[in-house]
Amino acid sequence: MLLNTEFNQIKTLLSGLILSCISTSAVYALPLDCKHQDSSLLKKLCGSQYSELRAQLNESYLTAYLVTDAPIRLINDTHRLWLNRLSQCKSNDCFKQQFDIRLEDLNFYTSMNQSLTQHFIKYEHGKISKQPAHLQIHQLTKDRIKVEGIAYRNPNNRKDSQIVSLLAYTTPEKKNQILDNEHDCKYVLNFQKAILSVTTTQKGCERFTGIYRLYD
Repeated sequence: MLLNTEFNQIKTLLSGLILSCISTSAVYALPLDCKHQDSSLLKKLCGSQYSELRAQLNESYLTAYLVTDAPIRLINDTHRLWLNRLSQCKSNDCFKQQFDIRLEDLNFYTSMNQSLTQHFIKYEHGKISKQPAHLQIHQLTKDRIKVEGIAYRNPNNRKDSQIVSLLAYTTPEKKNQILDNEHDCKYVLNFQKAILSVTTTQKGCERFTGIYRLYD
């Protein structure tokens, strides 16, 4: 039986091999394929001023796709959410900032062991929320859990106000009640199989409330 380290090394070697000879079927996995400019956003992104960023994104995306322990559907859905935010950009600075954010996300999916992390994305009426929020519940140790959240705001805001963050630490016994260290917000988490309900009674803390679905 292969050890985890050996398995990850094999996946990394496969990633490098495919990235070095991107062709045929691999091309269609690219997140930004300028051979199919079927939207005004893609036509803009395929301009020469974004060529380097496109290359970095495509490489990071394919590496994450092959190496990550996170659910592949999570990568695909967060990519669509990213494209939606990108379509709201009104300046080149906004475009470049969103590229940086997505590259950081992909690097996170590649570098971190996701097997002990549960990912939840906020849903409304059966679809991903128009004001998306992403919760990650990390099992740090047997007795310690870390809860991280990101709620996305207008990408044209200042860089320091484009997202609202959540950070909490708890234990398995107290997993259903957390305190956000970022804003002193108390939340009640109700887990029901693949559904997570987040509620609060505090005004100004509603950004992360709602129904989330588990990616597995």
